[in-house]
Amino acid sequence: MKRLGSLIGIMLLFIMYWAPSVSAQAESYVALGDSLAAGQTPYQQIDAGYSDLIAMKLKQSGQLAAYTKELAFPGFTTADVLERIQSAGVQELLAEATLITVSAGANDLLRLVQVNPNAGTLAYSQLQTDYALNIARKNWMAILEELAVRAPQAQVYVMGYYFAYPAVHATQKEGTNAQLVKLNAILQQQAEHAGAVYVDVYDAFGLNAINYLPNHTDVHPNIEGYRQMANAFLQAYSGGHALTIAPAELPEPNPLSFEEILRQQASVEAEEQQASPPQSSRTTYRIQGFPGYTAFMEKIK
Repeated sequence: MKRLGSLIGIMLLFIMYWAPSVSAQAESYVALGDSLAAGQTPYQQIDAGYSDLIAMKLKQSGQLAAYTKELAFPGFTTADVLERIQSAGVQELLAEATLITVSAGANDLLRLVQVNPNAGTLAYSQLQTDYALNIARKNWMAILEELAVRAPQAQVYVMGYYFAYPAVHATQKEGTNAQLVKLNAILQQQAEHAGAVYVDVYDAFGLNAINYLPNHTDVHPNIEGYRQMANAFLQAYSGGHALTIAPAELPEPNPLSFEEILRQQASVEAEEQQASPPQSSRTTYRIQGFPGYTAFMEKIK
């Protein structure tokens, strides 16, 4: 009997260790920001990005109640993100959020970089980039101040950036990379000052991540690159590797063009005007921003 009791005790410990924690907070997750938050592919389409993969993993572990990336849009600068969170139509969404990730700043900087993919060269004006980085710093300060007021329940995670030009000549990388390092330093400083968490993705990519950035004319990662970004967040979120996404867990590609998204968006909006009020956002996925993700979201429910 004593041996049987010991075996039962060991089994209970095993179950307690491996079973998903029922006490873990069910997050209401809002992804804010630019094309990386939206999930833009290297070929000017939208598919599952790092925020979708984060939502997938949190759902699998029983830690997700609601998810939306309707506040993320390709091309958003820090000024656009600030304007978006200040708009009247998103106040309820932010007030309900318990988890927020933000990608903002790359478009402030990279739009100033002149790229010649055929020659493998990069060019920029130091004066212009210094000015853009200072504007990004000020906007980030305002973004985090606004989120502290408008999303008081949320833990905010500030996503860092990777070097986006691995295919250019090695001699061309140093200057532009130095500007990116400055941007990441600003993001980390502002995050720490505001009590947010900075997520470093730079080291996972390095300067030669062609396997994550396969289109040398585009700065967006493939699904494996987004997996690296999601895992960087999940490690910061969990404090370890318990939530790491393996390559085999990645969803099948389901890319949509921007034209398809706009058509589906118009269709969804028309249906919503005729439908009954939706369920609480704490028990449903909110994907109004990109309704084409219905198939993907159905897969992870």
